[in-house]
Amino acid sequence: MKDLAQLLKQAQQMQQSMQKAQDELASIEVQGEAGGGMVKVTVTCKHEIRSVAIEDSLMDDDREMLEDLIAAACNDANRKIERTVQEHMSAFTGGLPLPDGMKLPF
Repeated sequence: MKDLAQLLKQAQQMQQSMQKAQDELASIEVQGEAGGGMVKVTVTCKHEIRSVAIEDSLMDDDREMLEDLIAAACNDANRKIERTVQEHMSAFTGGLPLPDGMKLPF
């Protein structure tokens, strides 16, 4: 019974630590870029877009290219978010990579 109580206590501590890490990730921002930095998006690790910056010279270019650059910048930010989350949460996985298809935070 003593072992079960200790195990439950450890699980509770781990859950609190995971919540703290997820809260920290919510405040971390990454910047995705495309077109050599002509389009930049700032996104939190909870995938909330904070800002979009488009170089003035692109406003005169064709709309389709601008849309492609915005999408590319968002995709770049998403890749950076995945890396940041993996690095931040590695403390909970003992540095082991997560299995394919398993993402944190849950």
